Amino acid sequence: MLFRRRDKPTRLERIRVAVWPRHSWVRSTRYFSKRVLRLSATPHAIALGFASGAFASFTPLIGFHFLISFALAYLLRGNMIAAALGTSVGNPLTFPFIWASTFKIGQMILSGKTSDANAQEVHAQFQERLLQNSLDTLLPMLKPMVVGAIPLGLIVGTVSYVAVYKSVEVYQRRRKQTIAAKRGPLLFRTAKTKDQDGD
Repeated sequence: MLFRRRDKPTRLERIRVAVWPRHSWVRSTRYFSKRVLRLSATPHAIALGFASGAFASFTPLIGFHFLISFALAYLLRGNMIAAALGTSVGNPLTFPFIWASTFKIGQMILSGKTSDANAQEVHAQFQERLLQNSLDTLLPMLKPMVVGAIPLGLIVGTVSYVAVYKSVEVYQRRRKQTIAAKRGPLLFRTAKTKDQDGD
């Protein structure tokens, strides 16, 4: 197979690469942004797809992010590939902040309190439950995290939609201009050759 590695990566290495990129995070982010820009769809469909993936990454259902993003993209008529790429908003660097913020906001929405004392209590409760391995203590965390994921996911999804829409629109416009600029001299040479052949 073309470009296949000589040494087959071990399972541990594959897990490490999935959690932490082989190259820098900046390079990986640049790669994903180029993948999004080069998708062949309308800016609206690409932006909707990416926003669906960004929204899905805020839910605590880690194993289902792709399925949730695909379902949202299908309902909103967004691009499926962009939806998959949008789930990269949730990654090992952002997950701790996403989980803590969704839990905190969910607790505030459910309890209706927004005081500083309550915020400290929520933070301590989150850390205590997160460090315990018992499923019984983790399950009660899902309800406030799901509730908190909705407003945060909508905000990040909206911001993602606007940013991706503008970026894709500019990229596609410049690409069309570049292609038109390259075709212009070619069409001129072709027409000139035909005229000479006609003479």
